Amino acid sequence: MPELATIEDTSPGALDALLAAAVAASDPYGALGAPERARCLEAVAASLEAAEAELVELAGEETHLSHERLSGELRRTTFQLRLFAEVVRRGEYLEATIDHADPSWPPAPRPDLRRVLVPLGPALVFAASNFPFAFSVAGGDTASALAAGCPVILKASPGHPRLSARTGQLVAEALEAAGAPAGTFGVIFGQEAGAAAIVDARVRVAAFTGSLAGGRALFDLATSRADPIPFYGELGSLNPVFVTAAAARRRRDEIVRGFVSSFTLGAGQFCTKPGLLFVPAGAGFEAAAAELASGQAGAELLNDRLAEGYRRSLEALARRPGVDVVLAGSPDERRVTPTLLATDLANVVRDAEHLLVECFGPAALIVAHDDDDALVEVASRLPGQLSAAVHGEETGDPTAARLVAMLAKVAGRVVWNGWPTGVAVTWATHHGGPYPATTSPSHTSVGTAAIERFLRPVAFQDVPDALLPPALQEANPLGIPRRVDGVAGR
Repeated sequence: MPELATIEDTSPGALDALLAAAVAASDPYGALGAPERARCLEAVAASLEAAEAELVELAGEETHLSHERLSGELRRTTFQLRLFAEVVRRGEYLEATIDHADPSWPPAPRPDLRRVLVPLGPALVFAASNFPFAFSVAGGDTASALAAGCPVILKASPGHPRLSARTGQLVAEALEAAGAPAGTFGVIFGQEAGAAAIVDARVRVAAFTGSLAGGRALFDLATSRADPIPFYGELGSLNPVFVTAAAARRRRDEIVRGFVSSFTLGAGQFCTKPGLLFVPAGAGFEAAAAELASGQAGAELLNDRLAEGYRRSLEALARRPGVDVVLAGSPDERRVTPTLLATDLANVVRDAEHLLVECFGPAALIVAHDDDDALVEVASRLPGQLSAAVHGEETGDPTAARLVAMLAKVAGRVVWNGWPTGVAVTWATHHGGPYPATTSPSHTSVGTAAIERFLRPVAFQDVPDALLPPALQEANPLGIPRRVDGVAGR
């Protein structure tokens, strides 16, 4: 690991050594038993907790986020590491399936077939800048890849290099102390190193959280290789929120409060920020939201690069025909206050290419509508989203039901009478969505199902029991849930 005082880009020679070590670690780490691999994850969590004061201090210096926010995020990070340890111990993620030979199976006799998931091999993870713990060095992608049995090469975010280096040291040391082979985890720095790694034949899978432009460039590299690899990219989302007329009549002020709180949370630097709010025309949402948001204190954005990108995208939105600025944020270089823009549904239809774009920061576009059929039609034409929300009434509100059904086709998570910010780390969570939200809508980057991205199925036909992986042996030595001859849980 580099010295914290001089974080330099990883040289080609150093990258080669890290990749060689990851390959050498791949088979022995993947072969670790569930108890040993779970202990590795728990050791990382304990190491991060022991260094909390140091890590939070470093993160605060590099990201300008509050100690309270960072401490909470670190707790989330250690929780998900321990949750994946539980996933590994339970063994369900292996999806072990056994079909015994059956000579009467139609239309032809069935051989003995046994299927299980195995690790893909060395994984390249690109850390995000906006969550310096939960989506960074020891974040969800790293935790799920390690849980699957894959060594990890972590491409550090340029937004917090010193934190990345120190966290990487702690992760690598904790893994080795817990019994993982040397090379199970390493950190690289620099755009060139990341680009070189993703086209290296030793990398077998990659995961990314960041911008559409950066993620698409890496996706194209991953899929244009002579041996294309899976690339799981989270690229961005508008996370639209739809308010029906019935909900507006009953709960306008409550909805306004929730909206302002959600789109300004973390200075709007969440991938789940609600960037679009569709409201009934004439209901007064624009003025009410502007009044409430005008009282929000300014906040520093994470870094100069994000601040410049925010200014450019916001200026472009504000200049579009038919868009009004109902609340202008402060023009400070880094410390920004909320901005609210407003337009109508017809203008969104006419200018969707320029209006339906992510603005990463404390800004949102309010869209007025007076035609429920047109509103549902616009919902159907949205690009892929990580999440979408409906504020409606359970009874007497036919528009709400239509919106929920339609948004399930374009979003990975549909929220009812709530807000998309805040993604629970749990078994049923899905944090993904159709392109351009992600490059793989079938998978999630949050929750226990995230482990599936780093595994592939292998079927064994008529293989002797002693030669089978333990998960598929007849006596079930691992004691894990399996589906046997079509019956689950045996």
